[in-house]
Amino acid sequence: MSAYNAVLARNAENAPKNIGPYSQTVAFSHYNNFSAQLPIDPKTGKLVSGSVKEQAKQCFENIKAVLESIGHELSDVVRISVFVTNIKDLDAVDEVYKAYFPVYLPTRTSVEVAALPMDALVQIEALVSNGEGTIPNAPQSGDLIKLTNNTANAPMNSLSTQTVSFSHYNNLSAQLPIDPKSGRLVKGGVKEQATQCLKNIRVILESIDVPLDDIVKINLFLKNLSDISAVDEVYMTFFPDSAIARAAAYVPARTVIAASALPMDALVQIEAVVSHGDGTPPQAVEDRHGLILEANNTANAPINPLSTQTVAFSHYNHISAQLPLDPKTGEMVAGGVKEQAEQCLKNIKAIVESVDHAMDDVVKVNIFVKSIANLNVIDDVYKTYFPNGIPARRVVGVSALPYNALIQIDAVVSNAEGTPPKSK
Repeated sequence: MSAYNAVLARNAENAPKNIGPYSQTVAFSHYNNFSAQLPIDPKTGKLVSGSVKEQAKQCFENIKAVLESIGHELSDVVRISVFVTNIKDLDAVDEVYKAYFPVYLPTRTSVEVAALPMDALVQIEALVSNGEGTIPNAPQSGDLIKLTNNTANAPMNSLSTQTVSFSHYNNLSAQLPIDPKSGRLVKGGVKEQATQCLKNIRVILESIDVPLDDIVKINLFLKNLSDISAVDEVYMTFFPDSAIARAAAYVPARTVIAASALPMDALVQIEAVVSHGDGTPPQAVEDRHGLILEANNTANAPINPLSTQTVAFSHYNHISAQLPLDPKTGEMVAGGVKEQAEQCLKNIKAIVESVDHAMDDVVKVNIFVKSIANLNVIDDVYKTYFPNGIPARRVVGVSALPYNALIQIDAVVSNAEGTPPKSK
């Protein structure tokens, strides 16, 4: 009997066949990582006809089919991410969304991106709880429960929960720069907006007795990528947050994403994934106290003072987005998208190997590309790193990337050994 969790990749017959080298869902420990679903009719392999409403419905039907194929249901969804190519379509998508989540509301992120595969109008991704876990042939800890939480001290949304905890993670809804008292965007520019987003995150965490330094991953959506310097000035006033974190110079893993538009015409939106040391019940006593974060940087990949290359907590490693930078020179590699994709994946591999893991341990990959038309070229490179197509995957087109790059890739990696509890 194995004492280790196993990576479990699955594909459903009644959901669309993958249009690339990836799996529909990859379970590890207590989470299922779903590939982003396009509005593809599984019978024809083509986009459904009709408006964004019909496309959104097909995305949800595909998610539902994958869920049912692994013995799960929509109420097991912890987080939903909605990507549209026109922010004005969100109202129509929301009408569809309500039919699938009439009572229980997962956390949610909504963003307009520059393009989606197959010229789709919408793409929807789910992160799903996995109460049974993935330890082969082993009795599990029982049916872990989700814990949902909202506080009036942060903006409330009728379509999402502020934070949903499951097992050893809290997943927060992306926070807009909304003043919770007025329900409106704060006055000022991107600095004031970034401050409000991070204040909202801090307040949500305080409402569940979790400090800001328990964040393991930040996803930062910017309407104008040129605003990153101003946002970073604010960011550094929040991270590191505590004396312990400052002593260790701890900052979360991070991905910066250019959004073509954001809800309420915001300039910035911030999403956080948070460690949850005590877990959700029922947890075994030895699992409930003081698991530690393990942050790691290696000189074999590009180092950024505002992000840690990988932050492990419990059974997952969260890797910062990797740009096609040569770690020796700190400069962009020469060549086109093929060479850039190769360098991004080399950097991820170097980080993964620096924490004694292998690319076979990757469960989810997120690709941000300047031109969706380059996806076939990228996949040629991608297959050399993931020949079995095991990780789940998301691909979105973006209007800009740091360093004028053509591609950026981040990843979530399984961590079979888990992270140890604090020493007494």
